Amino acid sequence: MAIKAAFFDIDGTLVSFTTHQIPPSTIRAIEQAKEHGVKIFISTGRPVAIINNIDAIRHLIDGYITFNGARTFIGDEDITLMPIPEAEVRLMIADAKERDYAVVVCGRDDIGIYNHSKIYEDVFVKGLKVTNIDVHKPIEPMLDKPVLQLTPFFRVEEEATILPAMKHCISARWNPLFTDITVKGADKGSALLKLAAHIGLEPSECVAFGDGGNDMSILRAAGIGVAMGNANEEVQAAADYITTSVDEDGIRNAFIHFNIIEE
Repeated sequence: MAIKAAFFDIDGTLVSFTTHQIPPSTIRAIEQAKEHGVKIFISTGRPVAIINNIDAIRHLIDGYITFNGARTFIGDEDITLMPIPEAEVRLMIADAKERDYAVVVCGRDDIGIYNHSKIYEDVFVKGLKVTNIDVHKPIEPMLDKPVLQLTPFFRVEEEATILPAMKHCISARWNPLFTDITVKGADKGSALLKLAAHIGLEPSECVAFGDGGNDMSILRAAGIGVAMGNANEEVQAAADYITTSVDEDGIRNAFIHFNIIEE
């Protein structure tokens, strides 16, 4: 069956961790796919407010999976909007206060950080070039509104201390220093299925690209799941095909391999 939609993670898939840019080969490959009628979707753990590194292809995008699936939308229409229960949001903030770790708090249109710290600066600002979060923004007003995602800065062994108490939540980790917490049922794979159904496509007509742990569900849900060459072994094992890395024309090479574009 012909591929009619392509879903792309951002960091480490579309955007190089080395250059912080979308490689020219990727831009051209997506332009060619679009010319052939393939719909283009973003699939990211990032909130909309910090999707700041895809301007080169933004005009080609048909819709977004954001917050790891907690919010999926096309234009002004929300297809999924899945907040975390308020009690569990407040439980994590209380735990962060007790154990002294930072948490990025994400509402639909709002974002802030509790307990701003050096690790946040090292990972988000220096590493991911996220520079537009107001670190002085009070968090308390955000807790009275729907929170779609929490991003605590702790390692996997520390995560085990709090996550069992957040019974309605799941963790999607793509970095050893932090994870993304969303409500159960909010993951990239489930979002792809809902979005595809919304636009009248079968999952078999979709290809998805990713490199992190939070991409595994979408790689499995899509008709073709493509892991980048820079993905770890666990992510690659979840994929149908392993392409080259983001810095080695990975998206272009996979598109050619599956006859989505010509060489």
